[in-house]
Amino acid sequence: MDLQTLTKQIENLDAAPPFDKWHPPFCGDIDMVIKADGSWWYMGSPIGRERLVKLFASVLLKEGDEYFLKTPAEKVRIQVEDAPFVITQWQTHNTEEGPAIEVISNLGHAAVLSESHPLEVDHSNPDQPRPYVTLHRGLKALVHRNVFYQWVDIARQVNK
Repeated sequence: MDLQTLTKQIENLDAAPPFDKWHPPFCGDIDMVIKADGSWWYMGSPIGRERLVKLFASVLLKEGDEYFLKTPAEKVRIQVEDAPFVITQWQTHNTEEGPAIEVISNLGHAAVLSESHPLEVDHSNPDQPRPYVTLHRGLKALVHRNVFYQWVDIARQVNK
């Protein structure tokens, strides 16, 4: 499979593809990598067109520890160095339940921190805890260091 074929298969899909209704054959690996900084690469070169990256992200899913691009006709495995997205912005909103934090990824995916979109910290390296937010379809976004430090600046200690 090549990039042009994959692009043509997904150009006219809805915003929320019905993955559960698609049962395409696994067609192997494609030389695509999502780097730890959230950039997408194909055959060793960055994909510079944001529209194209968003198109691929719309058909990205995770099964176990592997990532795939899934269309009605094909399913290909790609590599992800860390998390497929990066939280680059955030803002607070006042709601009936109280203040809420909305996070926004490098591709514009927005989510309000909640049980559906939890903030979790990976402590596998105690010297460098890594915060993640679960976005749509269970895909994770690494909280960018700048956002993390902004949160640290406004954090209050709460005694339980």
